[in-house]
Amino acid sequence: MIRLAVRCRPELAERVLAELVELAPGGVEEERGETYVEYAIYGPPGELPAVPALEAAAGEGLVEIASTEVPDDWADRWRDFHEPVRVGRLCVRPTWADPDPGAEIEVAVDPGQAFGTGAHATTKICLELLLALAESGEASGPLTDLGTGSGVLAIAAAKLGYAPVSGYDHERPALEAAAANAIANGVKLEVHRSNLREELPPLASTVVANLTSPLLLSIAGRLSEPPVTMVVSGLLAGEVDEVVDAFARSGLREARRSREGDWAGVLLRDLESQGLES
Repeated sequence: MIRLAVRCRPELAERVLAELVELAPGGVEEERGETYVEYAIYGPPGELPAVPALEAAAGEGLVEIASTEVPDDWADRWRDFHEPVRVGRLCVRPTWADPDPGAEIEVAVDPGQAFGTGAHATTKICLELLLALAESGEASGPLTDLGTGSGVLAIAAAKLGYAPVSGYDHERPALEAAAANAIANGVKLEVHRSNLREELPPLASTVVANLTSPLLLSIAGRLSEPPVTMVVSGLLAGEVDEVVDAFARSGLREARRSREGDWAGVLLRDLESQGLES
């Protein structure tokens, strides 16, 4: 097994991570030093992203790329980097962690299967916005999760009361992981393979899209009929206004904005369909 590490300058770390997760749906390990942030990817030789692709992803923030072999117990040590994440009354935890006695809702996923464990700021932002919708009594009806990954957001939505829930992703391992995680969590999730860069699947009245800014801008430009409610994240704080403006041209308006560190997300609504257009 190979550990391929990319070191970048701290001030550009979040942007580099956003690019790396596109290349590494299997998960990214993070380590911070005084003068660098290191992101590491694990995999067999020949299955890891090519060095030139990593260099391009890191761009001007690149400090170093290093490849090392890891011992046989790497899978056990990998677990040390994944801990339960609490968002309000909801807890997302790896399958080997003990349940949180204080959480009303739990989502247990295997971080080794696909990217998305609830730990990243953008996932937490989406969970916060979904919880806010649930608290206002809106967690019902169908929901579409674009870029479902390991299915964390889709599973959480199902547990909050949405049904039916559909998840779309281009990566087959992600779809397999999402389906397995849904079964393990006792919820129904329909998974579909879709290249969101090329096509937009049928959308439910509520949509969750935790994606990168370029992909969100592309989706906004292809919306022929907007959903009633849309939770959008995967954005650096400086990217939010451009994405909000793009969706506004499709009839969606910003209703709420959430930020954690350098990352942000928004709740968008089709005000006309709700009779709120002025």
